[in-house]
Amino acid sequence: MIRFLCLGLWRDRSRSLFPLLTVVIGVMLTVVMFSWIKGFTENFLGTSARLGSGHVAVMSRAYAGERDQLPNDLALTGVQGLLERLHRDFPSFAWTPRIRFAGLLDVPDEKGETRAQGPVGGLAVDLFSPGSPEPAILDLEPTLVGGALPAGRGEVLLAHELASRLGLAPGASVTLIAGTMFGGMATANLTVAGTFRFGAPAMDRGMILMDVADARAVLDMDDAAGEIAGFFHSGFYDRRAAEAAAARFNARFASSQDPFAPRMDTLITLSGMGQFLGYMDTILGAIVAVFLATMFIVLWNTGLMGNIRRYGEIGVRLAMGETKGRVYRSLIGEAAIIGLAGSLIGTVLGLALAFYVQAHGLDFGNIMKNASLLMTTRFHTHVTAAAYVIGFIPGLAATVLGAATAGRAIYKRQTSRLLKELEA
Repeated sequence: MIRFLCLGLWRDRSRSLFPLLTVVIGVMLTVVMFSWIKGFTENFLGTSARLGSGHVAVMSRAYAGERDQLPNDLALTGVQGLLERLHRDFPSFAWTPRIRFAGLLDVPDEKGETRAQGPVGGLAVDLFSPGSPEPAILDLEPTLVGGALPAGRGEVLLAHELASRLGLAPGASVTLIAGTMFGGMATANLTVAGTFRFGAPAMDRGMILMDVADARAVLDMDDAAGEIAGFFHSGFYDRRAAEAAAARFNARFASSQDPFAPRMDTLITLSGMGQFLGYMDTILGAIVAVFLATMFIVLWNTGLMGNIRRYGEIGVRLAMGETKGRVYRSLIGEAAIIGLAGSLIGTVLGLALAFYVQAHGLDFGNIMKNASLLMTTRFHTHVTAAAYVIGFIPGLAATVLGAATAGRAIYKRQTSRLLKELEA
């Protein structure tokens, strides 16, 4: 029976070509849009993790309550011992200390007098320790615009836009003025090793990147850190695993009343992106629903037109004794074959396009020039396992529902009038 239906569709292209093309285009767009939304979400989460506090972050309770104010006076102490426990108890994460701070960058002239000044936001990471995950996480080399990566103590990287604004070039000397962990004022002479552009406007406008050992010396934070960031070894955020790890860690200190007791938070909690992810899930559902509804309407009309064109054929089949149910089921079978073939072709084409954008990305730098969100301006799709099957939902459902709705007209045919219809 299936072979018979396939031969009929192949020989009569007029009743299969247009529905097939409709399904192919609809499924291809569904797969591409699904992968695009996934990639957009992953871009947001990935950039926030890399340049923020990781997939999970451990900090003191007091620090967590005022985190947006960068309260290094409330930072964690005894970080080395805590890191050893985290490595032992949570091996699914790569752990690394980070210090975020704010300060003033002073640029001297040839006489040592102030030539220019500018506020900076600082991020201190572990650049030089053996086995540190930071070089792989930040992947700094592709972001370099000029100069080189820091090779020793006292060398820093500056955002290229900030360096241009202050008239700085690689090799220049600058003075960082910031507050210490104990509320005093600290100054440090540093050398600009190079300039970078992450592609995240919020960071590229005024950021200084330095080694955590230098930051500890400047800010008087010996064996201390504002946060200990944890990253999944896969590089992708796993919400359930992150929440489970945070719950397990926090349960150990649930009875403590110490405001400086460590606490673990997830990326979603730290960035406040829970609502954003829910919004993205809604958009994904809406995309599938829109393509399903659109394809259903188009294929329903196509089925009605096809039934009108095949009015005589259906009448002959009924006159020869074929039951209405059998004719109806054959029409649905034809629709299922078209839907399956169109879904396969559309999925292959959609995945090919999605993989291309995943590899090369699309640059929206001109549009996002003044964006304040912590995300890169080059967006990539993210092809997941769901992308391989998501297109079959509208592809098969729309064709079968369209044929089932249009085919109801078969049951309205009056067998007693078949001969008169055929004579006409």
